[in-house]
Amino acid sequence: MRVALLTREYPPNVYGGAGVHVEYLARELARLVDLTVHCEGDPKDEDTDIGGVAPPVVRHRPWADLSDANDALRVFSMDLAMAAATTLTGEAAIGGGSVDLVHSHTWYANLGGHLAAMLAGVPHVMTSHSLEPRRPWKAEQLGGGYRLSSWAEKTAIEAASAVVAVSAGMKTDILGAYPGVDPAKVHIIRNGIDTDEYSPDLGTDVLERHGVDPDRPSVVFVGRITRQKGVPVLLRAAAELDPRAQLVLCAGAPDTPELLAEVTELVDALHARRDGVIWISGMLQKPEVIQLLSHASLFACPSVYEPLGIVNLEAMACGAAVVASRVGGIPEVVDDGVTGLLVPPNDPPALAAAMNELLADTARARAMGQAGRDRAVTEFGWPAVARETARLYESLAAG
Repeated sequence: MRVALLTREYPPNVYGGAGVHVEYLARELARLVDLTVHCEGDPKDEDTDIGGVAPPVVRHRPWADLSDANDALRVFSMDLAMAAATTLTGEAAIGGGSVDLVHSHTWYANLGGHLAAMLAGVPHVMTSHSLEPRRPWKAEQLGGGYRLSSWAEKTAIEAASAVVAVSAGMKTDILGAYPGVDPAKVHIIRNGIDTDEYSPDLGTDVLERHGVDPDRPSVVFVGRITRQKGVPVLLRAAAELDPRAQLVLCAGAPDTPELLAEVTELVDALHARRDGVIWISGMLQKPEVIQLLSHASLFACPSVYEPLGIVNLEAMACGAAVVASRVGGIPEVVDDGVTGLLVPPNDPPALAAAMNELLADTARARAMGQAGRDRAVTEFGWPAVARETARLYESLAAG
């Protein structure tokens, strides 16, 4: 079966959970189907070695004539290019030409998948990593483009042959946001984690390079500066954090200048009242993140919306206890009281109390970290995710 996988993010340009998902899923899917990846990027870029079987990659850029246009229009120009590339035949074919099935990820590629499926008369599978109706703050970033992104997602999800939800909570959200979608075509296939790559690293060179004291407890956050990730919630909670603990923020790529200014003001206020506040705003390499997570007394995930929260799996695989919001698919990953603690979203006092509870009981935090590692190894694996996905492809082809 020839499959075109459409995505905005793909190595070396991965900045969020959806990109991580696509990177590892593609590696495993390439063992099972004839896969070509279409993504954003410079066609001259060299493919990154992602390990395992690397599928061919076709990179697309937004149209130059739209350089000053709203970002949503620039994305749509890439969608058109992807749709064209997946349906070309003969000498003009790119990346293998016409396909038997198209699989798109996030609104950035959903319209491309929808159009390609219509052109070629093949099934379209779309994986829903988040939902535009559940992210109204995106209007701050995209302006009127948020209405366009919402339209693209709605059009694609209602017409898709199958929709993959990354958690049971996400399936509930999909059916709530889009009641016209047939529940029978929504399939739960959870995110995974490579527990060979994400495993405890006892070295300290990364900590020392970024000014993290390995002899002090640390609360670590990894994520983008977006309303979804709840960074201001964590910073307000940190005002009550045990003074012995360090707060390590691996946080960059702000959605808007206004949100960056809000976060900067909160960080400055923390600096004024305590030490041990370390903000790493640059993009870290995976091995660096792994070492920081491996030494964390706990990992904080204050998200206000999270379909699954792959970063929690990464922290668990590195042996860190997790304190996270009880939203979306997070309770399907973090076993409350066993691998971490769950708190209400948007509740800084509750978040502070839970973090301090584990900081005060290091033995319990270590036990939760080990339980999290065990759970990540036994219940979340990319080969199984790929097999489930390939079986879905086969069922659509047979139907």
